[in-house]
Amino acid sequence: MSRPPLPLYLTGPTGCGKSAAALLLAELTGGEIICADAYQVYREIPILTAQPEAAALARVPHHLYGSVPVTGDMDAGRFEQTALAAIAAVQSRDRLPIVCGGSGLYIKALTHGLSPLPPGDPELRRQLELISPEELADRLMQLDPGSAAQLNLQNPRHVTRALEICLLTGQPASELKQSWAMPRSGVRGVYLDLPREIVYGRINARTHAMVAAGVVAETAAVDEDTLSATASKAIGLWDFRAVADEATSLPEAIASVQQTTRHYAKRQATWFKRETAFVNVPVSPLDTALETAEKIRRIFGLKKI
Repeated sequence: MSRPPLPLYLTGPTGCGKSAAALLLAELTGGEIICADAYQVYREIPILTAQPEAAALARVPHHLYGSVPVTGDMDAGRFEQTALAAIAAVQSRDRLPIVCGGSGLYIKALTHGLSPLPPGDPELRRQLELISPEELADRLMQLDPGSAAQLNLQNPRHVTRALEICLLTGQPASELKQSWAMPRSGVRGVYLDLPREIVYGRINARTHAMVAAGVVAETAAVDEDTLSATASKAIGLWDFRAVADEATSLPEAIASVQQTTRHYAKRQATWFKRETAFVNVPVSPLDTALETAEKIRRIFGLKKI
């Protein structure tokens, strides 16, 4: 019996052309695409999260996109279980699973397994949330200078989590994460490396395209009272709802979403460039999606159907 095809991971910052390349690669190789984006799994916000359009969905099988209501939480653990089941189903059909997305932690859950970190402690979290961001940062620098050097100390959520790990385990979070550095066997993937200024330009243009497609009405229709904690963090959700509520202007919302998305793309690039299991594939803005797909196919010796 032949071995089932190993998954191929296709990653990169938002706006680098992952989805278009994945679609053509799937058509070339007989593959099926599995979502690895923390927010594209949410059903009610396809415009906001730039989910594949109906024409793309009709060309090759896609999995997990729009599969979770915005009332449902999703985290790395739930994603790992769901995505591994989807990968196994694609493999059972002797087809290539193409895992496409830019959520680094979700992809790492598949390529490395989950980090040996403790779950959150609600009482400890409440205590830490009473502390000012400046004091949180100072405490982290004392307990875990390694994490303090890597994290954005202006982000209380990340600093609080790192402190929580230190206090629950008695070990620096940075040391525990280091033990999570080696990937599982058989991991193969690519990081699409498009020049940053091109990525930023595409992000700016895509934000305007979202508005033209109706993102303000889409976000306004979401029930704020039943929104899950995870879904509520989707970039642009609150900016565009504020437009519908007449709390801000559309130009202000567009500028805010563009800036936040650019910052997110920069963090994605930092994350994935540390991932040694993936091949860095430089992409020119002149490359077509088909040329990128062919480049990936040749790198891994994938057969055409």
